[in-house]
Amino acid sequence: MSTRSDEELGQGFADGDESCLNEAYRRWGALIFTVATKRLGDTEEAKDVTQQVFVGAWRGRKSYDPQRGSLKTWLMGITHKKVADALIRRSRHQRDIEAVTVAGAAEVTRQDAPTDSVVDFVVLADELDRLPQHQRTVLEMTFYEDLTQAQIAQRTGLPLGTVKSNTRRGLMRMKKRLEVDGGAH
Repeated sequence: MSTRSDEELGQGFADGDESCLNEAYRRWGALIFTVATKRLGDTEEAKDVTQQVFVGAWRGRKSYDPQRGSLKTWLMGITHKKVADALIRRSRHQRDIEAVTVAGAAEVTRQDAPTDSVVDFVVLADELDRLPQHQRTVLEMTFYEDLTQAQIAQRTGLPLGTVKSNTRRGLMRMKKRLEVDGGAH
């Protein structure tokens, strides 16, 4: 247990003392995680945000001035920015999924013919085969195994943010291909 005051801890952090980073995490990591969880409603995403806060704070420690405020307050400011960034990414991701869904629905002109589902499956499989391996793997697990991004991250060992990025990029690539193919018919 550290006996450093908050002021000593803040100064040590600003000076690059790694033990102060560890102590800051012990003191305020749970608080930051709790705030992120309440705002995001997703513990996996909150874990990512908590990590981003401390990594970002450590990398940007030269911009922290202990004379202007406490380390805790500075970390909470970073937390609010990282949570806002996560919410923006989530919104973009949801918009991209909706755009791909709409583009895919526009491609299917007849839902009543039984061959449409077979054609859709073949088109989807062909488009998946054209993706880079890391994007294809994530989307196949999403489409064929009906796994969530958190489940995919757990199964593959990839960070959740990487799974989300691969999903978004793969969906956007497929959307562009479907739009090009759809425009040619």
